[in-house]
Amino acid sequence: MFARIPKTAKQVTLALALIVGLLPLPQHAEEITKIELPDMGDSSGTLMTPEEEKAFGEAFFRSLHSQIVINQDAEIQQYIQTLGQKLAINSDVPGHPFHFFVVLENDINAFAGPGGYIGVNSGLMLMTEAESELASVIAHEIGHVTQRHLFRAAEAAGRLSIPTMAATLAAILLGTQSPAMGQAAIMAIQAGSVQFQINFTRENEEEADRVGMQTLANSQFDPRSMPTFFERLQQSTRYYGQNIPEFLRTHPVTASRISDTRGRAETYPYKQYPDSFSYQLTKAKIRALTSTNDAETAKYFQSRLNQGTDDQRVVARYGVGLVALKAQQFNDAEVLFQQLTKAFPNQAHFASALARTALDSRDYSTALNRYKKLMDIYPENEAIKLEFVGCLLKVNKPEQAKETLMSLSPNSQKTPIYWEMLAHIYSALNQPAESHRYLAEYYYASGQTQEAILQIKLAQKSKGLNFFVSSILNERLNFFLTQEQEERRNR
Repeated sequence: MFARIPKTAKQVTLALALIVGLLPLPQHAEEITKIELPDMGDSSGTLMTPEEEKAFGEAFFRSLHSQIVINQDAEIQQYIQTLGQKLAINSDVPGHPFHFFVVLENDINAFAGPGGYIGVNSGLMLMTEAESELASVIAHEIGHVTQRHLFRAAEAAGRLSIPTMAATLAAILLGTQSPAMGQAAIMAIQAGSVQFQINFTRENEEEADRVGMQTLANSQFDPRSMPTFFERLQQSTRYYGQNIPEFLRTHPVTASRISDTRGRAETYPYKQYPDSFSYQLTKAKIRALTSTNDAETAKYFQSRLNQGTDDQRVVARYGVGLVALKAQQFNDAEVLFQQLTKAFPNQAHFASALARTALDSRDYSTALNRYKKLMDIYPENEAIKLEFVGCLLKVNKPEQAKETLMSLSPNSQKTPIYWEMLAHIYSALNQPAESHRYLAEYYYASGQTQEAILQIKLAQKSKGLNFFVSSILNERLNFFLTQEQEERRNR
């Protein structure tokens, strides 16, 4: 089911190089302009096979789940994946596989990893003032991937040993969460008389800007949004002091770079690029979901109920309803979402929020009826399918839940929530071995290998195992044990 991750020195080197975008760089704004990005040749195609690249991408994604909070809200995921794919198919390598996701962190950051995994922090999404600005960041990261900047960086680090590369990789991952811990780990490596450094050049950033801008234009987004957003990021640094956004550490924005992108943008004819309604609704949902002060967030949306365009006022009402739902003020949420659904009968976000209000308030029969109607109207909507599965489990309809879950796309089946729901389904079907088996896959996908091993061992203790299931459990246990041993050696 999962390919075993190769552990050659060349491949471990590659894993490090691809995650190097997360490494904290100098702390002072004046030092940013001195940072250079990789000067890389183009022999990268020989470093890895597509299968090996895919395996490393999956490993990278698992590692992220154990280090940071990755969004599990199906509507948000559906939006970012749809936006990303629109850009990807209009890039210079339209056939390259990509998986886009949102990191629930207030820090301003975006990054590309192996296998086409591209993450965007919720903080960066909220900072954008137009959908084209968000698209410009994603297009830039797509450019890094299609130009194979990160892969080529591996050549410069190929001289290092596997233990050193593993230790450096750990330092980088620690540095994303705790700069002090990350720096300590790097110093420990240097104390062992081993130095690791990748020299960066601005040419790679400029190349990603150039191909990203072309991708923007081909995707019907505003090329001028790229210099506009970069300029706002640069101007914002004066308010951060030493806490410069991670995006600016790994993507240094200089006056000449802004000037270059603005000059290229001006070669495109000017026209209006309105934001999609989905962009506005997704931003509202992210703001409500990531809020640490619901009262303040409610005031934010309420202050906008009578401002801006008609769409902006509608989005503000939606935001007020989301905050009410989060605070379990179900009557208020019900009234607002009823009004919005009546006014916009073809808007899935509002009808879905209305169904979710019934589900969260434990009015399961009403929730089931609402989700059934949604499924009839939007049979291919992945977000609605996932919520419908959750509702079916609440009303003890596991067989229907299983059938619906199995109809999800391959991209949706890569997520931990897919395995978690499958485990709940088999538990409801009174098949404990299968339930533990899929819960093991959930933990493994979440970067928790030891918990995955425990779940497989629990599955093996179940009564009435047939030869087929026993064989699968044995294979998965051996796989997880091997992975756990490798992880332990690399700590």
